[in-house]
Amino acid sequence: MTHSARSPLKDKSLRLPGQSTSERLEKLLNERIETPGIVAAFFIGLAGLEWWRWYRPYPPQPVLFSIIALLGTTYAGWRVWRTRPAIRALRLGIEGERAVGQFLERLRAQGYHVLHDVLGQDFNIDHVLIGPAGVITVETKTWSKPQRGDAKIMFDGERLLIQGNAPERDPIAQARAQASWLRRVLAESTGRDLPVRAVVVFPGWYIERTAGGPRDVWVLEPKALPAFLAQEPEQLRPEDVHLASFHLSRFVRVGGKAGH
Repeated sequence: MTHSARSPLKDKSLRLPGQSTSERLEKLLNERIETPGIVAAFFIGLAGLEWWRWYRPYPPQPVLFSIIALLGTTYAGWRVWRTRPAIRALRLGIEGERAVGQFLERLRAQGYHVLHDVLGQDFNIDHVLIGPAGVITVETKTWSKPQRGDAKIMFDGERLLIQGNAPERDPIAQARAQASWLRRVLAESTGRDLPVRAVVVFPGWYIERTAGGPRDVWVLEPKALPAFLAQEPEQLRPEDVHLASFHLSRFVRVGGKAGH
């Protein structure tokens, strides 16, 4: 064949649980681990070359180049050491999103369509459920538990406290913003104002809900989600479920472009 070959696939595949976090981890490893390692290897090689020149007739400078190699290696080691917490956090996040994604797949038997890692502009929604209870955005927070004491999260409908302390970034505001964005995307694509609810799940944590505050966001341990969904009145008919799922799947496949 003389003409150029091209892929037979027209659309992108659906994304996997934790794919955005995996991509961030890969970028972090490339920028902060591999690059310093290459720099250190360069200087070590340079020092080795200078030691080899020790045996040549012209004066070598092994001490100077060894010092340079030591400085380069020290810098690379410092960068690796500084990056380790971020790598651990990303790997934990990947494991959590995959575990929650696999658990949510079971809801297909209850009539739910499940999508993972739906990309917005500079953010992603970890999971989206579309079924009788409506459209559900699921944000997974895989946070390390304390070595001692209860792993408890308190939520009053508005504020969230982790072991009595407010988190640095507010997951409730994040979840609301995701749900609002997805509602707009589906409205633009389907021409329908579909109900969208935000959920934040914390694998392995005990969630204590107190009275007061709005209840537009659920904060749950993942295993509690099916029971909450079962108690909800029907928000979407089967044809609406298929409509929303079709349009959101198309949005994901074409790289984030809504339309009729």
